[in-house]
Amino acid sequence: MDRTLKFCVLLMLVALVNASFTKHDFGRCERAVRNWAYSSLDKETREDKHTLRDLLFFLHVPRTGGRTYFHCFLKKLYPGSLECPRSYDKLRFDPSKPNCRLLVTHDDFSITSKLPRERTSVVTVLRDPISRVFSTYEFAVEVAARFLVHPNLTSATRIAGLMRSRTKGVSTLDIWPWKYLVPWMRKDLFDRRGLRQSRGLPITKSNDSYDMEEFAMPLHEFINHPVAEDIVHNGATFQVAGLTNNSYIAESHEVRHCVQKYKILGKYVLQVAKKRLDDMLYVGLTEEHKESATIFANVVGAQVISQLREPNTSVTGVDNTGHSSLSNSGPDNYEHQNHTLDSRASETPSNEATESKMTVGDLMEAYEDCVSSLRKAQSQRRTFSLKRISPVKFSTKARLQVSDEVLQQIRFLNDLDLELYEYARELFSNQHKNVLQKFTEERWESMSSLVNWKLLPSVIPFAFLLLFFLIVNMRRRMLKAKI
Repeated sequence: MDRTLKFCVLLMLVALVNASFTKHDFGRCERAVRNWAYSSLDKETREDKHTLRDLLFFLHVPRTGGRTYFHCFLKKLYPGSLECPRSYDKLRFDPSKPNCRLLVTHDDFSITSKLPRERTSVVTVLRDPISRVFSTYEFAVEVAARFLVHPNLTSATRIAGLMRSRTKGVSTLDIWPWKYLVPWMRKDLFDRRGLRQSRGLPITKSNDSYDMEEFAMPLHEFINHPVAEDIVHNGATFQVAGLTNNSYIAESHEVRHCVQKYKILGKYVLQVAKKRLDDMLYVGLTEEHKESATIFANVVGAQVISQLREPNTSVTGVDNTGHSSLSNSGPDNYEHQNHTLDSRASETPSNEATESKMTVGDLMEAYEDCVSSLRKAQSQRRTFSLKRISPVKFSTKARLQVSDEVLQQIRFLNDLDLELYEYARELFSNQHKNVLQKFTEERWESMSSLVNWKLLPSVIPFAFLLLFFLIVNMRRRMLKAKI
């Protein structure tokens, strides 16, 4: 009896110590997150947030279709000489460089600490979080599968290192988050291939491409792995807040992990992320592709065209090839595996917007042609890669085979992104209304300018006479109807 009593007392003491420790840890985390949020919130509301400034920073959230905007909009608007060096990489340029007008990168919002904030406009595109997790998983598998042309992992890693040292462009393995996700998935694919070969047994067939464990890491295993938890889940919110593991903020690691450990603290991060979306020049939605492109062309494209045509704009030293240091190495390209497909699809004459009389209509037409070519190239590359792990076939239709349990888990793990996305939808709706209103006003002004106001006095009597006849005619019809 005494032993039982002592054991119970011991358990109570352990519980009290753990509770005290947890309370202390939560208190420390709450202070860290609140202090960061307070110091990060821009207290002033930018009245001119819809006006393009000197430097345009495109914060590219992975798997939102940002490369389409980069290749099919921005590279047609900005000459290569105005693109900041080493976009899609760690910041390696002097922000005071006069000709640097465009920065496109997967770096999070914290990179703005290196930029002239008062002269920088930020734009981004967000995607439904569930679809973005699917796409992140699919792309990580796709890129990793390209290495399976090699006999083993050691050979693949060695050749990849050699290719990266010889190329002047930026590799997928240099870019966040793929520099973490692809090597992890690459090792997993080689392990599973080795296991298949060592067994020599018939493969168990499955109708679910997201759960073929003999060939690739199942989706449910991917989303529950610590790597995905740290990089993928709520990735858009952390990126807009500047808290990824690629952040320039010293306290980002502590703040991010506190929020991941105590979900209730996520409200502070959301507050910062929403405010930053509020202050952006443009926020697009992947799912509203056509409307997003139209708004981008009218809100951003029109201002870039106008800005770069100004006489005092410096566009000297334009590259006649129309390519910057990134032209042959976008974020979806990898080393020697079809690395020229996207650059060929998106080639455009240098300084197209400023050397010609490009209009928003011309920009949209060029965009549509570019998108068609780019999608074709991406489809070819995906087909080529997934042949290495056939019968895995990723598609919108294949996603329907994924269980509700996995979908619910994705929603639970991406609660912040889901809320931020709904907020972005509200901003997008307001942007859409503003663009339509502006378009209507411009059309009305255009029509009004065609009217000869000198003839107006002589037209008014005829207008009243026409109105009189219409009223008389309506009364006659009403009387006949009563009879």
